[in-house]
Amino acid sequence: MTSREAPLPAGAFIAPGYEVVGLLNRNWAYEVYDVWSAERDCRCVAKTVRADRLDDHLVTRLLREGRLLQRMTHPHLVRAYETIKTPVPVVILETLNGPTLAAILDDQPRRMPVSDLALLGLHLCSAMHYLHGRGFLHLDLKPSNVINSGGVAKVLDLSIARPPGRQRPGIGTRGYLAPEQARGGEVTAATDVWGIGITLFEAATGALPFDGYDTDDEHDEEYPGDAHRYPQLEHAPRSVGALRRLPRPFTEAINACLAFDPSARPSVPQLADALDSLLPLEPGEAAHQLRAPDSGPPRKIRGVPPSHLAAEWSDGSAPGEGGSDREEASVA
Repeated sequence: MTSREAPLPAGAFIAPGYEVVGLLNRNWAYEVYDVWSAERDCRCVAKTVRADRLDDHLVTRLLREGRLLQRMTHPHLVRAYETIKTPVPVVILETLNGPTLAAILDDQPRRMPVSDLALLGLHLCSAMHYLHGRGFLHLDLKPSNVINSGGVAKVLDLSIARPPGRQRPGIGTRGYLAPEQARGGEVTAATDVWGIGITLFEAATGALPFDGYDTDDEHDEEYPGDAHRYPQLEHAPRSVGALRRLPRPFTEAINACLAFDPSARPSVPQLADALDSLLPLEPGEAAHQLRAPDSGPPRKIRGVPPSHLAAEWSDGSAPGEGGSDREEASVA
């Protein structure tokens, strides 16, 4: 193992057959590189543990994430091609062309329109429904872990994904933790419903539902201490409707996701139903046509926007919706 602290330069090989094109991201534990795959004759993404942060725990965590992603096949989860253990641990992922939701929220002057928020939420629900069906929870849903790839949301980073059950306090990203994560205890599918809700809250408003957190704080608390104060354990979150004028069904859905009691949150299918109802109908289609009483799934396929819905949900300037935070903060 090397003790280097600087990222790998372009032209270096991160693993046999994978040449570094450039550094994409670097945080406290990991580096993510744009690489060229000689075998596939295309660009891929390589995730590795920082050389100056190498320890058995982080290596195990990365390898576990890679092997888990290789078992997953879903259009709203990033794909892993290969997990390499030596000479250094590396996970090879598909290249996704598009910005993270966090970058979109930082860059665009107008907030996402409700139809795009609903579509984003449906994609997240779809990914979590699949992941939960495979026996795992994500536990770290946040805007920096969602990429807009051609109008399709892709969920990243399964590094702390695990089956439902008890966990230590504070594992996850501090400002996005559900109360049961912050205090430690039983985590369930409802924990990821909180994650969907807080991600949509930030996408709708540009803020988090609790004061005292910076949306730029991405430190991962896999090594949690006991010195942190968690506002989500001290008081209820503010309503998303307090920061932006939104349709009542959307406001109610997001507020329900952020209920302190996990049993009071909607299930993933219930949340998907609520978000689905907010998508525009096809021209000439009546609301009652979408779901017959006591029948199967709606005619409108979840997560596929109607033809007149913009494909790129990064464009927050749809007429009649959005607007600046200042304009929409004055809610009656």
